[in-house]
Amino acid sequence: MKNFDFSRLNPIIVPLIAGGLGLLVGALMLLALGANPLEAYAAMMQGAFGSTNSLANTMVKACPLLFVGVGTCIAYRCGVINIGGEGQLVIGALFATAVALTFQDAPAWFLVPAGLFAGFVGGAFWGGIAGVLKVKFNVNEVLSTIMLNSIAGFIMTFLLTGVLIDPTTADKAIKIPQTQRLPAASDLWRWVPTSFHGGILLGVVIAALIYVLLWRTTIGYRIRAVGFNPKAARYAGIAVQRYQLLAFLLSGALAGLGGAVELYGVTPHRLFSEGGTISFTSNAGFNGIVAALFGSLHPLGTIPASFLFGALLVGANSLQRTVQVPSAFVITLDGLIVVFVVASQIWAQKRSVKRVDEARASVVKAETT
Repeated sequence: MKNFDFSRLNPIIVPLIAGGLGLLVGALMLLALGANPLEAYAAMMQGAFGSTNSLANTMVKACPLLFVGVGTCIAYRCGVINIGGEGQLVIGALFATAVALTFQDAPAWFLVPAGLFAGFVGGAFWGGIAGVLKVKFNVNEVLSTIMLNSIAGFIMTFLLTGVLIDPTTADKAIKIPQTQRLPAASDLWRWVPTSFHGGILLGVVIAALIYVLLWRTTIGYRIRAVGFNPKAARYAGIAVQRYQLLAFLLSGALAGLGGAVELYGVTPHRLFSEGGTISFTSNAGFNGIVAALFGSLHPLGTIPASFLFGALLVGANSLQRTVQVPSAFVITLDGLIVVFVVASQIWAQKRSVKRVDEARASVVKAETT
């Protein structure tokens, strides 16, 4: 224990403390609204974990957050910012829809992997646009990815009022056939809720693979080197722009894969334009970024973080029914947690720099004495 470096626990402890502070401020807001914070948080927990169905719904809600969050980790580790998860989710789902409707007579063993791969490619394409604008024309990626979100929404609306429209319903795409959906866990175990699908397990596997990519491969090392110090990476012979573009491609690809998983795994298994892109994504493109931040921008840390924020989203309805607080309060709670988590990361970075400076000063002092 004497030789244990407790600073290694900072990526775990600091976000937890920050999240706790966010919940504390949220409790004060609940008091101001005339609600009992303990009763409110208990209602959220009951709504998210109180039954097998609730737990399954929490995991289903966490699934797209996990895909977007892991993609966000790749981008941020490379020093670029991807705010385009919403658009990449939509484009991935559109690509997956195109495959499902083009090859309707193909067997399920081909269509499901082909549809997921199409979503992966679609997200990579949409993320790659922002990457090319960044590395070739030095366009700010925050602006480009946000604008691409809007463009993706307009493309979806256009297609859903034209070639993809279901003639039996208005403003909805043709439904994905039963044979082309992700396998539900209830097909194997009857006691498992029908909402639980195989995409959740796929997300966990993808997060583990991305961890291996970033921390156990040469490519991952170069991605992180570019994010840590682009000038030093360029001096070391690393093609900085190439890896920035790769980060955008991978980040967008995972978000697009998340869109395909959402389409193939979650009822009603179709896109619909009423209410805009949020009707399909439920803001997962932005909430996934929050989950990544709470997970310390680490693929494995994003797994429990996505689960936590999925629980907040599912528990919001129970919160509203029990203590008569608008479910939109959860959005405020998300924002509070983000503020505290980001502030804690800035504090941790400054503390780390201070420790390095103090160590360097002590070495210099020792050499001069």
